[in-house]
Amino acid sequence: MAMVSVVIPVHNASRFIEDTLRSVLAETYKDWEIILVEDHSTDNSLECMNFMAREFERKGIGDRIRIIKSEGRGAANARNTGIDAAKGRYIAFLDADDLWEPPKLEKQLKFMNLKNAAFSFTGYEFADETGVGIEKIVRIPKIMDYKSALKNTTIFTSTVMFDLEKISKEEIKMPDVPSEDTATWWKILRSGYRAYGLDRAMTLYRRSSNTLSSNKKTAIKRIWNLYRNVERLSLLYSAWCFVFYAVHAVGRRL
Repeated sequence: MAMVSVVIPVHNASRFIEDTLRSVLAETYKDWEIILVEDHSTDNSLECMNFMAREFERKGIGDRIRIIKSEGRGAANARNTGIDAAKGRYIAFLDADDLWEPPKLEKQLKFMNLKNAAFSFTGYEFADETGVGIEKIVRIPKIMDYKSALKNTTIFTSTVMFDLEKISKEEIKMPDVPSEDTATWWKILRSGYRAYGLDRAMTLYRRSSNTLSSNKKTAIKRIWNLYRNVERLSLLYSAWCFVFYAVHAVGRRL
């Protein structure tokens, strides 16, 4: 195995970032580095990150966490800044409010080695605002290609891992568009790669009940924009894919 670079964009995540970092600390696989990308926060996120960096130093692993500034604004630019800074063979994304289960990295790396995969993702569980799982687990396909991914946006960012010996940093960089993560998976799959799914929930996806309705409306607009203006699909094919997208999206949340 080899080092995993964990890229975490941080924007106004002071309430969550300590728990997120502690979940990485608890990983059974220990060859990792954390790259925290500060994305123009207006709360005390930077103070919280510095606090955790000092704790890493006290544990004798201060060299395994770095805090850098995003080169632009938004999640895409922040992740791209982290990708550029990564030193590991593998890159894993983790959002600043999500949590990993302790065997996540270990299990996913073994899975990628078994499948000889450049791109992998795992299942996940929805969690409440406190980070406690609500026993709503999202099951995922064993493999996804471009056409299947257009109809099922089940690849969740905080579960994704790439092997940089099989795919380049430039190929995994994210475009600065709404739903940049989905746009990235489609771009990669369109170029011929496949995404291999480990159907085991090893990430807790924290979500706020107060924003679910607005998030759904925003997601619908964004996915339609990706179909028509990023992928440039025909109106008919976009509508066809959207029907399947909607069915899968509803199923994940019921």
